[in-house]
Amino acid sequence: MGLPLILMGSMTRLWQYYLLCIMEVVGYVLTGPIPNQVLISNWFGLKRGRAMGGAYLGLGVGGAISPLLINGLIQSFGWRHAFQIIGVLILVVLFPVAQWITRSSPRDLDLLPDGLPPAPPLASSASEPASSAVKVVGVDVARAVRSANFWLILAGCTLTIGAIGAVTQHLILFLKGRGYSLSAASRVSSALLVSSLAGRVIVGYVSDRYSRKNVMALFYLVLTLAIPLLFVAQPAAVWGFAMLFGFAMGADYMLIPLVTADCFGLSALGKLLSLIIMGYSLGQWFAPWVAGRIFDARRSYDLAWIIMAAAAALGAGLIYAVAPDRHPVARQN
Repeated sequence: MGLPLILMGSMTRLWQYYLLCIMEVVGYVLTGPIPNQVLISNWFGLKRGRAMGGAYLGLGVGGAISPLLINGLIQSFGWRHAFQIIGVLILVVLFPVAQWITRSSPRDLDLLPDGLPPAPPLASSASEPASSAVKVVGVDVARAVRSANFWLILAGCTLTIGAIGAVTQHLILFLKGRGYSLSAASRVSSALLVSSLAGRVIVGYVSDRYSRKNVMALFYLVLTLAIPLLFVAQPAAVWGFAMLFGFAMGADYMLIPLVTADCFGLSALGKLLSLIIMGYSLGQWFAPWVAGRIFDARRSYDLAWIIMAAAAALGAGLIYAVAPDRHPVARQN
């Protein structure tokens, strides 16, 4: 991620921009949600939800402050040097942490995942390290993708995250069409993002106390119930929508790896999350396009909001149908 940003400060041709963007996307995939979700799942057992919530809180805070930071750098040094400064910061701060401080698994340090009891003394001989008695139970990819749970998670996420993408991408345009100024619409959008930060923290505690798939279905239902508030378009309803929708939206993404790990274990979690993210990315692309086409044809978002609410409701039902205990244990690592 760092090197393409540094090189963007010196680019002079359009093809260089395209090439560096591709390199940047590859870097994001290799350092972004999937590795972090697997890393947290490996290190935390009993309090995995809270740990995931803390990590996603950092993601949200970073997304909120980075535009201000980058704008300040551009104003002070120009966009080329701004690219280079951000790239250097990544290499100087994040690369050493990832390379020399972070460990993929507590077993690398002969430790146990947080919250899990130590293995009985008879589980290993005196000559074996403590971690060798720890067995990570999981289902391989081939077995997982043949299960009902996998397709329920994939379909539920695709429908609901597609609805989230449609609403968030069209929200400011919708509010402007209802008479809100650009600044007022932007404040509502910002309130939605702030509310999502609260959702990330609170749902972490809730998911550690109750069935995670039921918590996920509940938040998908909250998303469903928030969307009809847009039909009112009065300030109180719009702000209520921002609070509810943002809160549930913040909880959504962090619950996906938790529910997936509950169903299939940790041994193939990264591969399964990559398949799920590929699937719901189609929803993130398709649903906003559908909403735009509906508005172009009808000059109104009403039908689009009905469709998105129905999609989120169906997604909630599919996630509720997930049964983590349905899948038998396939193997142990």
